[in-house]
Amino acid sequence: MSTGQDGPEAEKWLADTRASYDADATSYADETRNLLAELPPEQDVMALFAERVRAHGGGPVADVGCGPGRITAHLRDLGVDAFGIDLSPRMIEVARREHPGVRFEEGSMTQLDFADGTLAALVAWYSIIHVPDEAIGAVLAGFRRVLRPGGPLLVGFHVGDPSPPEPQENGERWPESYVRRREPSQVAAWIEEAGFTLEAHPTLTSAARKLGGVLLAHR
Repeated sequence: MSTGQDGPEAEKWLADTRASYDADATSYADETRNLLAELPPEQDVMALFAERVRAHGGGPVADVGCGPGRITAHLRDLGVDAFGIDLSPRMIEVARREHPGVRFEEGSMTQLDFADGTLAALVAWYSIIHVPDEAIGAVLAGFRRVLRPGGPLLVGFHVGDPSPPEPQENGERWPESYVRRREPSQVAAWIEEAGFTLEAHPTLTSAARKLGGVLLAHR
């Protein structure tokens, strides 16, 4: 079941994103492996999300755009039945190698291969940053479709002027992968338009990264 944008434009941004992360999956994993340990505010957000998951009865939790699996593994350490999905097959290889015994699958957030209402919760941690504005609504609708009623949604993203999209800092290696910075109010509006109830929307900053936005909602 397709829940995303169709046609050549969708195929291009998806192909570009996949190629970008395939090209440097191992180095990306090295760069981000210990990042969460250096960011206590993000640890607090993950703990709050895990608490919400448990409060709603637990169950399978999808980390969509999981990359090398660091957030998936952290959630499992918090007692959450998390598994990872990523567009990049190389990222999935790295995730499986770094976190043996944890479930990781290749897949796209535009076409989530789950029956309606079967996931307890979903996290998209800095993974919607490559999704064009015109595809966001369909992606969020897909998130809502697969979540059971009351299921929590956690979204992380870069905050800033929404135009134009910026090349990655290592743009020479990833020339086609763009980071879209967005205002929290805009992302919150998209989430509510998709049928979610917003619970919290803090912004986070640290020496390790530019301003980030976090939105916690539920179906």
